[in-house]
Amino acid sequence: MAGVVFVWFGLSANAQSQTENIRIHGYARNYTGILLNDMGDYSILQNTLSLELSARGNKTAFFVNPYLYHYFDDELELGLREAYLSMYFDNFDLTVGRQQIIYGKAEGVFITDVVSPKDMREFLLPDFEEIRMGVSAFTLNYYRGSHTLEMVWIPVFSSTREPEEGSIWRPQREFPASVTWDYSTRDVPTRMENSELFFRYSTLGANLDLELVGGYFWDDDPALHMTRHFDPETGTLTSLTARPEHHRLLMGGGSFSMPVNGWVIRGEMAYYNGKHFQTSDPAAENAITEKNYLHYMAGVDFSVGDWSLNTQLIQEYILDHGEEMRQEEFEHTMTFMARRNYLRETLGVELFSYIGLTHGDALLRPSMTYDFADGFEIQVGANIFLGSEGRFGQFKDNDMVYTKIRYSF
Repeated sequence: MAGVVFVWFGLSANAQSQTENIRIHGYARNYTGILLNDMGDYSILQNTLSLELSARGNKTAFFVNPYLYHYFDDELELGLREAYLSMYFDNFDLTVGRQQIIYGKAEGVFITDVVSPKDMREFLLPDFEEIRMGVSAFTLNYYRGSHTLEMVWIPVFSSTREPEEGSIWRPQREFPASVTWDYSTRDVPTRMENSELFFRYSTLGANLDLELVGGYFWDDDPALHMTRHFDPETGTLTSLTARPEHHRLLMGGGSFSMPVNGWVIRGEMAYYNGKHFQTSDPAAENAITEKNYLHYMAGVDFSVGDWSLNTQLIQEYILDHGEEMRQEEFEHTMTFMARRNYLRETLGVELFSYIGLTHGDALLRPSMTYDFADGFEIQVGANIFLGSEGRFGQFKDNDMVYTKIRYSF
Protein backbone atom coordinates (compact mmCIF):
# COMPACT_ATOMS: atom_id res chain seq x y z
CA MET A 1 0.00 0.00 0.00
CA ALA A 2 2.82 2.41 0.79
CA GLY A 3 4.19 1.78 -2.72
CA VAL A 4 0.88 2.95 -4.19
CA VAL A 5 1.12 6.23 -2.27
CA PHE A 6 4.66 6.85 -3.54
CA VAL A 7 3.58 6.15 -7.13
CA TRP A 8 0.85 8.78 -6.82
CA PHE A 9 3.29 11.28 -5.37
CA GLY A 10 5.62 10.60 -8.28
CA LEU A 11 2.87 11.16 -10.83
CA SER A 12 1.69 14.33 -9.15
CA ALA A 13 5.22 15.74 -9.07
CA ASN A 14 5.12 16.08 -12.85
CA ALA A 15 2.28 18.57 -12.50
CA GLN A 16 3.62 20.34 -9.43
CA SER A 17 5.15 23.20 -11.44
CA GLN A 18 1.62 24.12 -12.60
CA THR A 19 0.01 23.91 -9.16
CA GLU A 20 -0.15 26.08 -6.14
CA ASN A 21 1.32 24.94 -2.83
CA ILE A 22 0.32 21.44 -1.77
CA ARG A 23 -2.37 21.61 0.91
CA ILE A 24 -2.36 19.12 3.78
CA HIS A 25 -5.46 18.49 5.89
CA GLY A 26 -6.64 15.62 8.01
CA TYR A 27 -7.53 14.54 11.50
CA ALA A 28 -6.44 12.38 14.42
CA ARG A 29 -9.19 10.63 16.37
CA ASN A 30 -9.77 8.30 19.26
CA TYR A 31 -12.98 6.25 18.99
CA THR A 32 -14.06 4.20 22.02
CA GLY A 33 -17.31 2.23 22.17
CA ILE A 34 -18.64 0.28 25.18
CA LEU A 35 -21.48 -2.24 24.97
CA LEU A 36 -24.32 -1.83 27.45
CA ASN A 37 -24.14 -5.43 28.61
CA ASP A 38 -23.37 -6.85 32.04
CA MET A 39 -19.65 -7.08 31.30
CA GLY A 40 -19.25 -3.64 29.71
CA ASP A 41 -17.35 -5.12 26.77
CA TYR A 42 -15.70 -2.80 24.30
CA SER A 43 -17.36 -2.72 20.90
CA ILE A 44 -14.42 -0.81 19.43
CA LEU A 45 -11.15 0.81 20.54
CA GLN A 46 -9.68 2.58 17.54
CA ASN A 47 -7.14 5.33 16.95
CA THR A 48 -7.28 6.95 13.52
CA LEU A 49 -4.98 9.14 11.47
CA SER A 50 -6.43 10.40 8.18
CA LEU A 51 -4.47 12.66 5.81
CA GLU A 52 -5.67 14.62 2.79
CA LEU A 53 -3.07 15.97 0.39
CA SER A 54 -4.20 18.03 -2.58
CA ALA A 55 -3.07 20.60 -5.11
CA ARG A 56 -4.66 22.23 -8.14
CA GLY A 57 -3.38 24.19 -11.08
CA ASN A 58 -5.00 25.56 -14.21
CA LYS A 59 -5.31 22.19 -15.97
CA THR A 60 -4.41 19.51 -13.44
CA ALA A 61 -5.05 18.49 -9.85
CA PHE A 62 -4.39 15.61 -7.53
CA PHE A 63 -5.88 14.34 -4.28
CA VAL A 64 -4.58 11.60 -1.96
CA ASN A 65 -6.30 10.36 1.22
CA PRO A 66 -4.34 7.66 3.08
CA TYR A 67 -5.56 6.55 6.51
CA LEU A 68 -4.29 4.46 9.40
CA TYR A 69 -6.42 2.57 11.93
CA HIS A 70 -4.77 1.35 15.13
CA TYR A 71 -6.80 -1.06 17.29
CA PHE A 72 -6.53 -2.06 20.95
CA ASP A 73 -4.77 -5.34 20.08
CA ASP A 74 -2.04 -3.35 18.27
CA GLU A 75 -3.38 -4.34 14.87
CA LEU A 76 -2.58 -1.72 12.24
CA GLU A 77 -4.66 -1.17 9.12
CA LEU A 78 -3.17 1.09 6.45
CA GLY A 79 -5.53 2.03 3.65
CA LEU A 80 -5.99 4.40 0.74
CA ARG A 81 -9.48 5.88 0.62
CA GLU A 82 -8.82 8.02 -2.45
CA ALA A 83 -5.85 8.76 -4.73
CA TYR A 84 -6.59 10.33 -8.09
CA LEU A 85 -5.39 12.74 -10.77
CA SER A 86 -7.70 15.14 -12.60
CA MET A 87 -7.18 16.85 -15.96
CA TYR A 88 -9.32 19.85 -16.99
CA PHE A 89 -10.27 20.88 -20.51
CA ASP A 90 -12.60 23.52 -21.96
CA ASN A 91 -15.88 21.67 -21.42
CA PHE A 92 -14.93 18.34 -19.88
CA ASP A 93 -12.60 16.82 -17.29
CA LEU A 94 -11.09 13.39 -16.72
CA THR A 95 -10.34 11.90 -13.30
CA VAL A 96 -8.25 8.73 -13.03
CA GLY A 97 -7.52 6.72 -9.90
CA ARG A 98 -9.11 5.61 -6.67
CA GLN A 99 -12.26 7.66 -6.02
CA GLN A 100 -15.34 7.81 -3.82
CA ILE A 101 -18.30 8.37 -6.14
CA ILE A 102 -21.63 9.39 -4.59
CA TYR A 103 -25.04 9.20 -6.27
CA GLY A 104 -28.46 10.21 -4.99
CA LYS A 105 -30.17 12.42 -2.41
CA ALA A 106 -31.05 9.94 0.35
CA GLU A 107 -29.43 10.30 3.78
CA GLY A 108 -28.21 7.18 5.55
CA VAL A 109 -29.58 4.88 2.80
CA PHE A 110 -28.04 3.46 -0.38
CA ILE A 111 -30.57 3.52 -3.25
CA THR A 112 -28.83 4.72 -6.43
CA ASP A 113 -25.62 5.23 -4.44
CA VAL A 114 -24.08 1.93 -5.54
CA VAL A 115 -20.89 2.92 -7.40
CA SER A 116 -18.61 2.81 -4.35
CA PRO A 117 -18.80 -0.46 -2.38
CA LYS A 118 -19.37 -0.36 1.36
CA ASP A 119 -17.33 -1.25 4.42
CA MET A 120 -19.94 -2.94 6.64
CA ARG A 121 -17.58 -4.28 9.31
CA GLU A 122 -19.29 -2.00 11.85
CA PHE A 123 -22.75 -2.02 10.26
CA LEU A 124 -24.03 1.55 9.57
CA LEU A 125 -22.32 3.18 12.56
CA PRO A 126 -19.17 4.83 11.09
CA ASP A 127 -19.29 8.13 9.25
CA PHE A 128 -20.46 7.57 5.68
CA GLU A 129 -17.15 8.83 4.30
CA GLU A 130 -15.63 5.78 6.01
CA ILE A 131 -18.39 3.36 5.00
CA ARG A 132 -17.97 4.22 1.32
CA MET A 133 -14.86 2.62 -0.15
CA GLY A 134 -12.89 4.06 -3.01
CA VAL A 135 -12.91 2.37 -6.41
CA SER A 136 -10.24 2.48 -9.10
CA ALA A 137 -12.10 4.26 -11.89
CA PHE A 138 -11.93 6.48 -14.95
CA THR A 139 -14.49 9.29 -14.61
CA LEU A 140 -15.30 11.55 -17.58
CA ASN A 141 -17.51 14.62 -17.06
CA TYR A 142 -18.87 16.68 -19.96
CA TYR A 143 -20.36 20.11 -19.18
CA ARG A 144 -22.83 22.19 -21.15
CA GLY A 145 -24.32 25.11 -19.27
CA SER A 146 -25.99 23.82 -16.11
CA HIS A 147 -26.04 20.26 -17.47
CA THR A 148 -23.44 17.56 -16.78
CA LEU A 149 -23.06 14.13 -18.36
CA GLU A 150 -20.82 11.73 -16.49
CA MET A 151 -19.46 8.30 -17.42
CA VAL A 152 -17.65 6.08 -14.92
CA TRP A 153 -15.69 3.01 -16.02
CA ILE A 154 -14.46 0.69 -13.25
CA PRO A 155 -12.05 -1.92 -14.67
CA VAL A 156 -11.69 -3.97 -11.45
CA PHE A 157 -14.61 -5.07 -9.25
CA SER A 158 -14.54 -4.47 -5.48
CA SER A 159 -17.08 -6.07 -3.17
CA THR A 160 -18.58 -5.12 0.17
CA ARG A 161 -16.29 -5.66 3.15
CA GLU A 162 -18.25 -7.93 5.45
CA PRO A 163 -17.77 -8.43 9.21
CA GLU A 164 -15.37 -11.22 10.08
CA GLU A 165 -16.39 -14.45 11.78
CA GLY A 166 -17.02 -13.78 15.46
CA SER A 167 -17.82 -10.09 14.96
CA ILE A 168 -20.83 -8.74 16.84
CA TRP A 169 -21.93 -7.16 13.54
CA ARG A 170 -21.99 -10.40 11.55
CA PRO A 171 -25.60 -11.49 10.87
CA GLN A 172 -26.31 -14.94 12.25
CA ARG A 173 -27.58 -17.46 9.71
CA GLU A 174 -29.51 -20.57 10.70
CA PHE A 175 -29.06 -23.74 8.64
CA PRO A 176 -30.90 -27.07 8.97
CA ALA A 177 -27.64 -29.05 8.69
CA SER A 178 -23.88 -28.62 9.04
CA VAL A 179 -22.41 -26.24 6.45
CA THR A 180 -19.19 -26.34 4.45
CA TRP A 181 -18.15 -23.09 2.79
CA ASP A 182 -16.92 -23.07 -0.81
CA TYR A 183 -15.29 -19.76 -1.80
CA SER A 184 -14.24 -20.84 -5.30
CA THR A 185 -16.67 -18.40 -7.00
CA ARG A 186 -16.54 -15.52 -4.53
CA ASP A 187 -14.00 -13.48 -6.50
CA VAL A 188 -14.82 -11.88 -9.85
CA PRO A 189 -11.88 -12.47 -12.27
CA THR A 190 -9.99 -9.32 -13.23
CA ARG A 191 -10.53 -8.90 -16.94
CA MET A 192 -12.11 -6.39 -19.31
CA GLU A 193 -15.41 -8.25 -19.71
CA ASN A 194 -15.95 -8.05 -15.93
CA SER A 195 -15.58 -4.27 -15.70
CA GLU A 196 -18.44 -2.01 -14.58
CA LEU A 197 -20.02 1.00 -16.27
CA PHE A 198 -22.15 3.83 -14.86
CA PHE A 199 -23.76 6.92 -16.38
CA ARG A 200 -25.19 10.02 -14.75
CA TYR A 201 -26.96 13.07 -16.13
CA SER A 202 -27.39 15.97 -13.69
CA THR A 203 -28.64 19.51 -13.81
CA LEU A 204 -28.65 22.13 -11.08
CA GLY A 205 -30.99 25.10 -11.19
CA ALA A 206 -32.52 27.56 -8.76
CA ASN A 207 -35.64 25.41 -8.31
CA LEU A 208 -34.53 21.85 -9.12
CA ASP A 209 -31.53 19.59 -8.56
CA LEU A 210 -31.99 16.51 -10.77
CA GLU A 211 -29.99 13.32 -11.39
CA LEU A 212 -30.70 10.46 -13.80
CA VAL A 213 -28.40 7.44 -13.42
CA GLY A 214 -27.83 4.00 -14.87
CA GLY A 215 -25.34 1.21 -14.45
CA TYR A 216 -24.28 -2.27 -15.50
CA PHE A 217 -22.30 -3.73 -12.62
CA TRP A 218 -21.79 -6.56 -10.17
CA ASP A 219 -23.90 -6.81 -7.03
CA ASP A 220 -21.51 -5.87 -4.21
CA ASP A 221 -23.21 -8.45 -1.94
CA PRO A 222 -22.82 -12.07 -3.09
CA ALA A 223 -25.77 -14.44 -3.35
CA LEU A 224 -25.46 -17.60 -1.28
CA HIS A 225 -25.85 -20.71 -3.49
CA MET A 226 -26.54 -23.92 -1.58
CA THR A 227 -25.82 -27.52 -2.53
CA ARG A 228 -27.68 -30.24 -0.63
CA HIS A 229 -26.13 -33.55 0.47
CA PHE A 230 -28.33 -36.52 1.43
CA ASP A 231 -27.80 -39.84 3.12
CA PRO A 232 -28.06 -42.37 0.25
CA GLU A 233 -29.87 -44.92 2.40
CA THR A 234 -32.38 -42.79 4.30
CA GLY A 235 -32.64 -39.83 1.95
CA THR A 236 -32.34 -37.39 4.84
CA LEU A 237 -30.43 -34.14 4.53
CA THR A 238 -26.97 -34.52 6.10
CA SER A 239 -25.03 -31.39 5.13
CA LEU A 240 -24.94 -28.29 2.95
CA THR A 241 -22.30 -26.58 0.87
CA ALA A 242 -22.63 -22.78 0.79
CA ARG A 243 -21.07 -21.01 -2.21
CA PRO A 244 -21.08 -17.17 -2.34
CA GLU A 245 -21.21 -15.74 -5.86
CA HIS A 246 -21.62 -12.22 -7.25
CA HIS A 247 -24.10 -11.61 -10.06
CA ARG A 248 -24.53 -8.89 -12.67
CA LEU A 249 -27.15 -6.17 -12.16
CA LEU A 250 -28.70 -3.62 -14.49
CA MET A 251 -29.90 -0.50 -12.67
CA GLY A 252 -31.69 2.67 -13.76
CA GLY A 253 -33.10 5.45 -11.66
CA GLY A 254 -32.78 9.00 -10.50
CA SER A 255 -33.19 11.52 -7.72
CA PHE A 256 -34.24 15.11 -7.21
CA SER A 257 -34.47 17.86 -4.62
CA MET A 258 -36.41 21.12 -4.81
CA PRO A 259 -37.25 23.97 -2.43
CA VAL A 260 -40.94 24.56 -1.70
CA ASN A 261 -41.98 27.40 0.65
CA GLY A 262 -38.94 27.04 2.89
CA TRP A 263 -38.97 23.25 2.81
CA VAL A 264 -36.77 21.00 0.66
CA ILE A 265 -38.52 18.03 -0.97
CA ARG A 266 -36.32 15.09 -1.95
CA GLY A 267 -36.99 11.88 -3.83
CA GLU A 268 -34.98 8.96 -5.19
CA MET A 269 -35.78 5.68 -6.97
CA ALA A 270 -33.85 2.80 -8.50
CA TYR A 271 -35.02 -0.19 -10.55
CA TYR A 272 -32.78 -3.26 -10.40
CA ASN A 273 -32.99 -5.98 -13.01
CA GLY A 274 -31.75 -9.45 -12.06
CA LYS A 275 -31.19 -9.22 -8.30
CA HIS A 276 -30.81 -12.49 -6.39
CA PHE A 277 -32.68 -13.13 -3.12
CA GLN A 278 -32.58 -15.91 -0.53
CA THR A 279 -35.48 -18.33 -0.27
CA SER A 280 -37.00 -19.16 3.10
CA ASP A 281 -35.72 -22.75 2.94
CA PRO A 282 -31.88 -22.90 2.93
CA ALA A 283 -32.13 -26.61 2.10
CA ALA A 284 -33.86 -25.88 -1.20
CA GLU A 285 -31.88 -26.27 -4.41
CA ASN A 286 -29.55 -23.22 -4.66
CA ALA A 287 -31.74 -21.46 -2.02
CA ILE A 288 -31.89 -18.32 -4.17
CA THR A 289 -34.27 -16.86 -6.71
CA GLU A 290 -33.82 -14.06 -9.25
CA LYS A 291 -36.28 -11.16 -9.22
CA ASN A 292 -36.51 -7.54 -10.28
CA TYR A 293 -36.54 -5.01 -7.49
CA LEU A 294 -37.56 -1.40 -6.75
CA HIS A 295 -35.99 0.78 -4.07
CA TYR A 296 -37.34 4.31 -3.54
CA MET A 297 -37.50 7.18 -1.06
CA ALA A 298 -39.47 10.36 -0.41
CA GLY A 299 -38.14 12.87 2.08
CA VAL A 300 -38.45 16.43 3.35
CA ASP A 301 -36.06 18.85 5.10
CA PHE A 302 -37.51 21.69 7.18
CA SER A 303 -36.95 23.86 10.24
CA VAL A 304 -38.98 24.47 13.38
CA GLY A 305 -37.55 27.35 15.37
CA ASP A 306 -33.84 26.64 15.86
CA TRP A 307 -34.22 22.95 15.03
CA SER A 308 -33.21 21.49 11.65
CA LEU A 309 -35.35 18.44 10.86
CA ASN A 310 -35.67 15.88 8.11
CA THR A 311 -37.56 12.66 7.62
CA GLN A 312 -37.61 10.01 4.89
CA LEU A 313 -39.91 7.15 3.95
CA ILE A 314 -38.06 4.32 2.20
CA GLN A 315 -39.66 1.31 0.55
CA GLU A 316 -38.21 -1.80 -1.05
CA TYR A 317 -40.46 -3.77 -3.37
CA ILE A 318 -39.68 -7.17 -4.90
CA LEU A 319 -41.61 -7.64 -8.13
CA ASP A 320 -43.24 -11.01 -8.79
CA HIS A 321 -42.69 -11.96 -5.16
CA GLY A 322 -43.00 -15.64 -4.24
CA GLU A 323 -44.06 -17.27 -0.98
CA GLU A 324 -40.78 -19.19 -0.85
CA MET A 325 -38.75 -15.99 -0.43
CA ARG A 326 -37.21 -15.04 2.89
CA GLN A 327 -37.59 -11.30 2.29
CA GLU A 328 -40.98 -9.66 2.51
CA GLU A 329 -42.58 -8.37 -0.69
CA PHE A 330 -42.44 -4.85 0.79
CA GLU A 331 -39.91 -3.55 3.29
CA HIS A 332 -40.82 -0.18 4.88
CA THR A 333 -38.31 2.00 6.71
CA MET A 334 -38.40 5.57 8.00
CA THR A 335 -35.60 7.86 9.08
CA PHE A 336 -35.82 10.93 11.27
CA MET A 337 -33.17 13.53 12.08
CA ALA A 338 -33.32 16.46 14.48
CA ARG A 339 -30.38 18.81 15.02
CA ARG A 340 -29.81 22.02 16.99
CA ASN A 341 -26.81 24.12 18.05
CA TYR A 342 -26.28 25.90 21.36
CA LEU A 343 -23.63 28.09 23.03
CA ARG A 344 -22.89 30.18 19.95
CA GLU A 345 -22.69 27.15 17.66
CA THR A 346 -20.10 25.35 19.81
CA LEU A 347 -22.47 22.66 21.15
CA GLY A 348 -24.51 20.55 18.77
CA VAL A 349 -27.14 17.96 19.69
CA GLU A 350 -28.56 15.49 17.20
CA LEU A 351 -30.85 12.50 17.00
CA PHE A 352 -30.77 10.31 13.90
CA SER A 353 -32.99 7.25 13.83
CA TYR A 354 -33.87 4.37 11.53
CA ILE A 355 -37.34 2.94 12.13
CA GLY A 356 -38.18 -0.43 10.58
CA LEU A 357 -41.93 -0.38 9.99
CA THR A 358 -42.09 -3.95 8.65
CA HIS A 359 -40.54 -5.73 11.64
CA GLY A 360 -41.09 -3.14 14.38
CA ASP A 361 -37.38 -2.56 14.94
CA ALA A 362 -35.28 0.60 15.09
CA LEU A 363 -31.83 2.11 15.56
CA LEU A 364 -31.70 5.31 17.64
CA ARG A 365 -28.52 7.41 17.46
CA PRO A 366 -28.49 10.39 19.85
CA SER A 367 -25.24 12.36 20.03
CA MET A 368 -23.76 15.59 21.37
CA THR A 369 -20.70 17.34 19.92
CA TYR A 370 -18.74 20.08 21.66
CA ASP A 371 -16.14 22.25 19.90
CA PHE A 372 -13.66 22.43 22.73
CA ALA A 373 -11.11 24.55 20.86
CA ASP A 374 -10.09 25.42 17.32
CA GLY A 375 -10.12 22.12 15.40
CA PHE A 376 -10.69 20.07 18.58
CA GLU A 377 -14.07 18.45 19.18
CA ILE A 378 -15.50 15.90 21.59
CA GLN A 379 -18.52 13.78 20.69
CA VAL A 380 -20.48 11.48 22.99
CA GLY A 381 -23.36 9.37 21.77
CA ALA A 382 -25.22 6.10 21.86
CA ASN A 383 -26.50 3.47 19.43
CA ILE A 384 -29.68 1.83 20.71
CA PHE A 385 -31.23 -1.12 18.85
CA LEU A 386 -34.92 -1.88 19.37
CA GLY A 387 -36.89 -4.97 18.41
CA SER A 388 -35.87 -8.61 18.10
CA GLU A 389 -35.77 -9.19 14.35
CA GLY A 390 -35.29 -7.29 11.13
CA ARG A 391 -32.37 -5.23 9.85
CA PHE A 392 -31.85 -3.47 13.20
CA GLY A 393 -33.51 -5.83 15.68
CA GLN A 394 -31.01 -8.59 14.86
CA PHE A 395 -28.42 -6.51 16.76
CA LYS A 396 -30.54 -6.09 19.89
CA ASP A 397 -27.61 -7.14 22.09
CA ASN A 398 -25.29 -4.46 20.64
CA ASP A 399 -26.57 -1.35 22.43
CA MET A 400 -23.57 0.86 23.10
CA VAL A 401 -22.30 4.27 24.18
CA TYR A 402 -19.25 5.84 22.60
CA THR A 403 -16.91 8.82 22.57
CA LYS A 404 -15.03 10.31 19.63
CA ILE A 405 -12.26 12.78 20.41
CA ARG A 406 -10.99 14.40 17.22
CA TYR A 407 -8.45 17.01 16.25
CA SER A 408 -8.72 18.34 12.68
CA PHE A 409 -5.91 20.21 10.96
